[in-house]
Amino acid sequence: MSRDSFVPGLELSRRFYHEAVRPVLDARFGELSHTAARIGTGSEVLGFDTARSADHEWGPRLQLFLSRDDSERYAQDVVSALSDELPKTFYGYPTNFGPTENEHVRHMVVTDGPVFHRVDVTSLDAWLPRHLGFDPRHAITTLDWLATPTQALAELTAGAVFHDRTGELTTVRSHLGWYPEQVWRYLLACQWQRLSQEEAFVGRCGEVGDELGSAVVAGRLVRDLMRLSLLMHRRYPPYGKWLGSAFARLPFAATVSPALTAALAATTWPEREDHLAMAYTAVAELHNRLGLTEPLDPATRPYHDRPFQVLHADRFSQALLGTLTDPTLRAWPRTGAVDQFSDNTDLLGDRAAARRVTAALAPPGSEPGT
Repeated sequence: MSRDSFVPGLELSRRFYHEAVRPVLDARFGELSHTAARIGTGSEVLGFDTARSADHEWGPRLQLFLSRDDSERYAQDVVSALSDELPKTFYGYPTNFGPTENEHVRHMVVTDGPVFHRVDVTSLDAWLPRHLGFDPRHAITTLDWLATPTQALAELTAGAVFHDRTGELTTVRSHLGWYPEQVWRYLLACQWQRLSQEEAFVGRCGEVGDELGSAVVAGRLVRDLMRLSLLMHRRYPPYGKWLGSAFARLPFAATVSPALTAALAATTWPEREDHLAMAYTAVAELHNRLGLTEPLDPATRPYHDRPFQVLHADRFSQALLGTLTDPTLRAWPRTGAVDQFSDNTDLLGDRAAARRVTAALAPPGSEPGT
């Protein structure tokens, strides 16, 4: 097999399971019940991988989920059997993963000995709490939704499932496919609130001659508008590296991207403000089409008695908050989900820490797992 052209990672993993991994399982372990999938971290899971991705943590890889008992009993045997019997290459890609300069990161490299493969053999009991911070096979609480970064939710609900005899993983993915209606409305309200808190600063910074500061604020507003647009389209916003790529896939992007791009490219604050105003109106009109609240005027207007163009995005936030009937969400502060009030990578990557920080914001009297 030769590597004639780039094979997208999900397709490579699908072939790898059916043509290389499954035959070993059937021959060595017979009817061992399992689920095979490619989910979790990796650009290929979200469909954003390119040939560049092959330099680390990319290649013929997948997860095998066994039951808790079977994982304890057979996991190491499965790992060893695959290590001994997998082909050394698959469609021209090495199945062995060797270390890079970073000992925690591996990449494809040919070996003459046993294969250090990336078929991760585990159980949903172990994998789900580690990846999400909770087990969605039990009741999913408000805290579960708010403490889980959208990147983590995207990584679980995207990717592909190749075999799921019990249907357990498929059910989990369905349950986490999107936020409950009330949580969604709350998160939209919090995202509009973020916009309202800085929309006047583009002009105010520029007015005092701080074009750099004005541009930085504009960049933050563009990012928030992109995340808001994804939330409106019921898409989990990915982290920074893929935010623009995910946004570009929305049909709506063709409408608003020119204004967002122009706002970032502008060299004077009045130009910057004009382009942002166009984007505000487009996103406001999208809000009205969703029908979540009574229609609101999508036009921009002066910021009180100051000559800055703003949408007064708090109008949209308040309208959405007025539709909340869930008492916990009505009492929760307007901080939103963990990646709406923090963009610290170390915090978002630590599920336990993210839960602790989010739980600390819970309204008084709430149960810990509310």
